[in-house]
Amino acid sequence: MKKVFLLMAVILPFVFASCGDDKNEPAVPDNHEYVDLGLPSGTLWATCNVGANTPEEYGDYFAWGETAPKTDFTSITYKWIKGNVGTSGYTKYCTDSLQGYKGFTDGKIELESADDAATANWGAVARMPSLEQFQELVEKCSWQWTQRNGVYGQLGIGPNGNTIFLPAAGLRSHSSLLEEGSWCLYWSRMLCPDDNYFAYNMGCNSSNMFWNDHRYRACGIPVCAVRASQN
Repeated sequence: MKKVFLLMAVILPFVFASCGDDKNEPAVPDNHEYVDLGLPSGTLWATCNVGANTPEEYGDYFAWGETAPKTDFTSITYKWIKGNVGTSGYTKYCTDSLQGYKGFTDGKIELESADDAATANWGAVARMPSLEQFQELVEKCSWQWTQRNGVYGQLGIGPNGNTIFLPAAGLRSHSSLLEEGSWCLYWSRMLCPDDNYFAYNMGCNSSNMFWNDHRYRACGIPVCAVRASQN
């Protein structure tokens, strides 16, 4: 079910740190920077998207449950679909035999670490966010639609005054980039259990409207990693 949050913009000064070079260095978590926003859960959020080196870079786009970036996002190129047109179905993360390949189901609704783009690219402590972590981020931070180095996105100010910038990277369908500069979309690690066609994501736009959304899981959407507090 969609949940919409309307947030008032707050203008505060902010400073961003650069990220580790995840494309050229081994996947060691300490090479990537996280920000403590003062959230009740203690969750730390990455300062850059997976595949990016600065907060305003879009980073890589991933189909849900895939760990390598690509440029063509369709059901034909999706890792967890098998079969021909009319007889295809999911081979993992499926709760409905009508959508599974030859009736396949496994009941899995949360990505395993091996299929989590954050974990696979950044190391064992990094995860794609849960729905609860997204909701906490949205509700506990104040938000401002802004620009950083010419890139539109949402600036979140945490309860402790620390900030995070989410670039409006849009999404990829087939080989096209859609909604660039107007939508911030991020995969969660959760499947929609009542419709395996979709996985949950967080969305927000230039009107400061946030929602728990669901997108076709073969689409390409950015990933922002989270990790537990080290305190």
